[in-house]
Amino acid sequence: MRDPYTVLGVSRAASEKDIKSAYRKLAKKYHPDQNPDDPSAHNKFAEATHAYDLLSNTEKRAQFDRGEIDADGNPRFAGFGNGGFGGGGTNRGARPGAGAGGFSAEDILKEFMSGFGGQPRGGGRTSSAGGAQWDPFAGATAGGAGAGARSGKGEDIVVNATISFEDAHKAASVPVRMPSGKVLSVKLPEKVEEGQQIRLKGQGSPSPYGGEPGDALVTVRFEKSKTFRRDGKDIRTDVPVTLYEAVLGAKVRVPTLDGSVELNLPPGVDTSKALRLKGKGLYGDGDLYVNVRVVLPPGGDPDLEALARFMRDQKPYSVRD
Repeated sequence: MRDPYTVLGVSRAASEKDIKSAYRKLAKKYHPDQNPDDPSAHNKFAEATHAYDLLSNTEKRAQFDRGEIDADGNPRFAGFGNGGFGGGGTNRGARPGAGAGGFSAEDILKEFMSGFGGQPRGGGRTSSAGGAQWDPFAGATAGGAGAGARSGKGEDIVVNATISFEDAHKAASVPVRMPSGKVLSVKLPEKVEEGQQIRLKGQGSPSPYGGEPGDALVTVRFEKSKTFRRDGKDIRTDVPVTLYEAVLGAKVRVPTLDGSVELNLPPGVDTSKALRLKGKGLYGDGDLYVNVRVVLPPGGDPDLEALARFMRDQKPYSVRD
């Protein structure tokens, strides 16, 4: 336990009013009902409550100031360490008691806990995670700064998962590497979106207080695809074709998120317009648009060049305004 004056942020000459005011501010700030997912706040709340219990008791405060007891309320005996005989402190296991000014930690908590919807003793609100009731005075004794948070949950961790459009479309299971190096198989939810988080219960950091571990929050990112481009609900892809396929028509294989399909190219296909495959967009909510790209033979071709010169001279046509 740290020096109680340091914990409350007051000087050794602080009045009872100053001590009460300092505790009130810390209790409101770090109250577990205000910070349900922050174990460090629970720890600070318990530490502040313990410090107030000691300094609000005139007798114990005087003993601490004279060096007769330590910050945990344990007697200081030369040769036996801070724990005394067996570590039995005068304050060990006690509920918060009223000091000389007539105000206990319980009295202060009663003043503002109604704003949290809780009761000061034995009536804490039910946690959405565990369902167990939280007692605001558990661990507020001289058991140490972390006593109130020993059942606290470990820290959550955030992990990024980069997935393909195909895996997202199929709601597949994808491997995700944890900071520890462990690889987990994570099932993607239906219609997962960029930036969406998937909570993996119990896969976060272990609790320093012996409680359950935190969770892993897997943030989804879409990887850049070499095949597909997303356009809202629609997906676009490019399909290369030969000059003669574009002129004469053909059946070509086209990739989709569900696997490749065969597409009929009409003769003289207009390559300036995309061909639509209805319902083949991401999650089936949009369409797949196929852009046909004519690819000329590599290295040039004398016959093709002759044909091009003939068309230019004898059968010209305009494609630009």
